[in-house]
Amino acid sequence: METFIKKFSETGISDIAEVGGKNASLGEMFTCLAGKGIGIPDGYSITVSGFRYFTRFNGLDASLKKLMGGLDRENFSNLAKTGAKARKLIMDGLMPVDLQMAIIDAYDYLFDRSEQEVAVRSSATAEDLPGASFAGQHESYLNIKGHQALVSAVKQCFASLYTDRAIKYREDMGFDHSKVFLSVGIQRMVRSDIGCSGVGFTLEPESGFRDIVHIAGVWGLGENIVQGTVTPDEFLVFKPSLKNKFRSIIQKNLGSKSKTMIYGDAADKMHPTVNKDTPWELRERFVLSDKEIEQLANWALIIEEHYGKPMDFEWAKDGNDHQLYITQARPETVHSQEKKIFVKTCAIIEKGEVITSGEAIGSMITTGVARLLSSPEQVDRLNEGDILVTDMTSPDWDPILKKVAGIVTNKGGRTSHAAIIARELGVVAIVGSEKATSSIKEGEQITISCAEGKNGHVYRGKLNWKETVTDVSQIHLPETVKAQLIIGEPEKAFQLSFFPNNGVGLMRLEFIINNYVRIHPMALVKFRDVTDEMDRIRIENLTRSYPKKEQYFIDKLAEGVATIAAAFYPKEVIVRMSDFKTNEYANLIGGKYFEPEEENPMIGFRGASRYYNDRYRDGFRLECEAMKVVRNEMGLTNVKLMIPFCRTVAEGKKVVDLMETYGLKRGENGLQVFVMAEIPANVLLAEEFAGIFDGFSIGSNDLTQLTLGIDRDSALIADLFDEQNAASKQLIVMMIEKANGLHKKVGLCGQAASDSESFTRLLVETGIDSISFNPDALITGIKRINLALASGKIAGENTCSIAN
Repeated sequence: METFIKKFSETGISDIAEVGGKNASLGEMFTCLAGKGIGIPDGYSITVSGFRYFTRFNGLDASLKKLMGGLDRENFSNLAKTGAKARKLIMDGLMPVDLQMAIIDAYDYLFDRSEQEVAVRSSATAEDLPGASFAGQHESYLNIKGHQALVSAVKQCFASLYTDRAIKYREDMGFDHSKVFLSVGIQRMVRSDIGCSGVGFTLEPESGFRDIVHIAGVWGLGENIVQGTVTPDEFLVFKPSLKNKFRSIIQKNLGSKSKTMIYGDAADKMHPTVNKDTPWELRERFVLSDKEIEQLANWALIIEEHYGKPMDFEWAKDGNDHQLYITQARPETVHSQEKKIFVKTCAIIEKGEVITSGEAIGSMITTGVARLLSSPEQVDRLNEGDILVTDMTSPDWDPILKKVAGIVTNKGGRTSHAAIIARELGVVAIVGSEKATSSIKEGEQITISCAEGKNGHVYRGKLNWKETVTDVSQIHLPETVKAQLIIGEPEKAFQLSFFPNNGVGLMRLEFIINNYVRIHPMALVKFRDVTDEMDRIRIENLTRSYPKKEQYFIDKLAEGVATIAAAFYPKEVIVRMSDFKTNEYANLIGGKYFEPEEENPMIGFRGASRYYNDRYRDGFRLECEAMKVVRNEMGLTNVKLMIPFCRTVAEGKKVVDLMETYGLKRGENGLQVFVMAEIPANVLLAEEFAGIFDGFSIGSNDLTQLTLGIDRDSALIADLFDEQNAASKQLIVMMIEKANGLHKKVGLCGQAASDSESFTRLLVETGIDSISFNPDALITGIKRINLALASGKIAGENTCSIAN
């Protein structure tokens, strides 16, 4: 006798052939992981046998096979017509009485009442596999209750095996239509309509970085996040910190969450759910508490460990019992299939007019003709290589998205349908731009760039960019000299971590303060001194979710530093404390109230001299508080600190003592504090500075400037600025030799090593410990270090042979 029903408690991952990938995974988690504390809503499956019995009962097998045989596999010109006919065949069929009764009896038995709300989800036998997710290809129905509605939803799921997108996906993946069958999962509905829901990945979805759990969430039912209707909250959790019981949330980004999907009128069978505007007070709140974020992340670790591979999952929080649940989990199918041997990078070399901006998906650049489409039915207007511009996408767009060079949407976040499908197809995409369809013109040439950080930009016209493909398997790090990165942008950190490197030799705080914090720290400490109404409004808006404004600065700065530190953990990340000049600090919101005007800010009130001065002492305190959060609370002790522009030994001691007062004691918890060697005095008095600091980082740009008496910002004398000037090189060599004699670490971060092979050789031969490069110069820099080491080794061998 055929088995039409299989409870989750009787199901495991080995049952894919019987209940499909989605239901097999749900059963596996219910039976194996619920005991480990993971909330899995109970349910049952209508087996593949039930589906096949339905098609046999209605004599559909031959008709469906004939329909699929007539599909235009070249241009798919009759795809819509073929899919519609197949679905009609199924919807016109009769549900056999014995199958119908089995569905109803299981519902009544398992849920113990006839009005339990359930989610009815399709689960194909070729679904949720590591090489083919089929995510979103078949239909799901929410808030279904009662016998009649349940049987109707099951039948609609059967029909969804032949959605246009599912047919096209099977063709693309090489699956035989007649050998793919459907199971249907009936799962207790979590009341997330009065709670919240979302998705997650056990890796960072843009780069594939494995030590991150990425969680996104919205108020209400999860369809809004899957469809990309709204921009969700996003959270990044660092796995090593989570496992070691440290504060593990390294990023929290508040989404707009403008819509909330809730249950509709129970009497309206055609519209079981409705979308309403989210109240403003909920838009301004994160959907999850920190405790709940870490709870989901811990569950993600358990799920990933159980399956032995990266996973993506769906979660929901019930508004009645306030508990979290995992409602689906499947293998991640983009980055888990990649082997990070080749690293491709893009850099735009020509910038034009920015039409609109949004969230960048991936890190590539493309150009093409803009096609403004409002629905997939307009596919005839789309040519191969065009850029699709639309409000949002759904799985119905999937059959045509392989034709496009790029996607730009008004709505959606990094976990929306457009973002997910773009990653899967390797298509450049910008989502959540809000005004793409109103600002981009139909038929115009545009360039979309996702290579400039978290924000992607749409430029008018065809711009130029360069692409670099590096076979990292062929790049070998030097044995005795560290090759490190210079970095300031947290959003690029995960991607850059795949490059061969020995960590970060210079992490600039200025980028994070300028782009993430945006507010002068003293304007937060002394908000009442900010008198301009517009400045006050901007500060109030940015800090609106913080009862204490200072905490905004600490949290934002800590998140930025933690993201970079996590990307390179456990390699060292040397963070240079802020080194804005007064004119740059003044450009921050509220900055003009706290910064003096100087004739030459380049050699004025900057670096160490600010930290203990009453004008900025409290600002430095906030910087130190942020570093304490990163090192002590998050456990990212690979972060080391560096003091810039320290003019005198006494000044260095003042700053180190002040840091200790603020809870950053050199040597405690492994803390190392370095000093920039960028003033001739640092070199000449290296012995004295070495008594205060753990090492030196040569800032060759400023050292050259102050050696030659040149303002490197002055265009009038720019041609005189040369880091390879004999005087500048003599000081650099002196600094390296002194540091070696003092057994102190010494590195260099400056442009010269990127520009000159001979300069790199000089550094290596003199005995430098590390050289830091900008990302675009790292690979060349590594090759130059290796050449210098090889030539030195050969020279040494030749000298020995002559001596002998």
